[in-house]
Amino acid sequence: MRGFSPDQIIGIGVDTTGSTPLPVDRHGHPLAFDRRFAKHPAAMAWLWKDHTGIAEAGEITALARKLRPQYLAKCGGTYSSEWFFSKILHCLRTSPEVFDAAYLWVECSDWVPAMLTGTEPPDQLTVGICAAGHKAMFNDAWGGYPDAEFLSQLDPKLGALRSRLRSKAHTIDRAVGGLTLEWAARTGLPANLPVAVGAFDAHLGGVGSGIAPGTLVKIIGTSACDMMVVPVGDKLPDIPGLCGIVPGSILPGHYGLEAGQSAVGDIFNWFVNYIQPLGKKAGSHEALSAAAAKLAPGESGLLALDWNNGNRTVLVDQRLTGLLLGQTLYTTPAEIYRALIEATAFGALTIINRFVEYGVKVEQIVNCGGIAEKNPLVMQIYADVTGRPIKISRSGQTCALGAAIAGAVAAGKSAGGYANYADAQKAMTGLKPRIFQPNATAHTVYKELYSLYRKLHDAFGTQQANDNLYPVMKELIEIRNRARK
Repeated sequence: MRGFSPDQIIGIGVDTTGSTPLPVDRHGHPLAFDRRFAKHPAAMAWLWKDHTGIAEAGEITALARKLRPQYLAKCGGTYSSEWFFSKILHCLRTSPEVFDAAYLWVECSDWVPAMLTGTEPPDQLTVGICAAGHKAMFNDAWGGYPDAEFLSQLDPKLGALRSRLRSKAHTIDRAVGGLTLEWAARTGLPANLPVAVGAFDAHLGGVGSGIAPGTLVKIIGTSACDMMVVPVGDKLPDIPGLCGIVPGSILPGHYGLEAGQSAVGDIFNWFVNYIQPLGKKAGSHEALSAAAAKLAPGESGLLALDWNNGNRTVLVDQRLTGLLLGQTLYTTPAEIYRALIEATAFGALTIINRFVEYGVKVEQIVNCGGIAEKNPLVMQIYADVTGRPIKISRSGQTCALGAAIAGAVAAGKSAGGYANYADAQKAMTGLKPRIFQPNATAHTVYKELYSLYRKLHDAFGTQQANDNLYPVMKELIEIRNRARK
């Protein structure tokens, strides 16, 4: 890069997807690097998108409800198939040869900083509270990870693994170590650069978007993560359906609150690239967005559920599936595309309402990520559905920016960095000038549609719903007819 010099780098921050656990050997090296397991899928990184541990997640949830309800209270009441122990237990059940060969399982967000600093050996590994707290039920109140007795009831081998897991988890305002000579040579960066404790992409995306109390940061890409922070001294109830309430997981000194949707952009891509309503030609997203923008709210007569990859919040059920209601022989691709966008907006509103219901004030919404950057129609629909202004982070790479902020804080003020996250965010983050304001007329229609969405949401997603779904189709037609006049 023109004008760039490696000596300008003062620290390194790392974010990765998660929960993305890696099976490693006694030296902390991934089993995938071992010739015996080089082509074994179970020896690879278990990406956050992997939901194969659904049965194991249900088993963990049931056992915790019976024996350790406090574990579930801090992770929304249900343990997810997307998370650490579900994936490990599923590996034990389906690929025992990989599980038996693994000395330890390490989140990718912890392993990368360890690799860069030569601290991969399990007795030197630094674990971040972001991954441990949100995905592995780590909490200092009960001594860290779930206890060996509990894990042993799932499987004795899982209980034995507990003794090899680290006893402490750390916030991102400290360094794991310094960049090794090997990695300095490979990257061209100075040796001994401080490398910050790792975290997940969405959490550092929140940091890079200027997250603070009262600000909900929504990172929208293939899926969506919703982040909020509350000062540790404030009273905060347990909130059902969240992906964890973890002290220090986003900003030190604050509870990190995580929610999200298992698919957003992936739903749009499914329709465009898999269903291919416009064929294989490039620009289909743009063409469908342009056509969908010409439609008024409710004009399509369609209503969808955004569960094509399950529901992360507030139902925490990966066995839920998508739904499209109201189709006729005249339904167009643009109408379906808009209905899918609206469904993700209704899912986003459900998350906002859950925060507010439990006393967490949502004073502003800041969106970031690829869709927030590229698709103004989606942002306007989100504003109209939620009835709130939608702001966009100034950076187009907020997760990377958040990691850079972590590196700057780990380096410290004396090295040209920052003493704390508040100072770093003030200097390094901002918002775009354009704000998507809600249209009052559209919001009125969307309130009607959201009421119908909640009928479907509760009827298919909960066991308590008593709603009769008979009126839903008729009401969609009435809303459609009014919109077309």
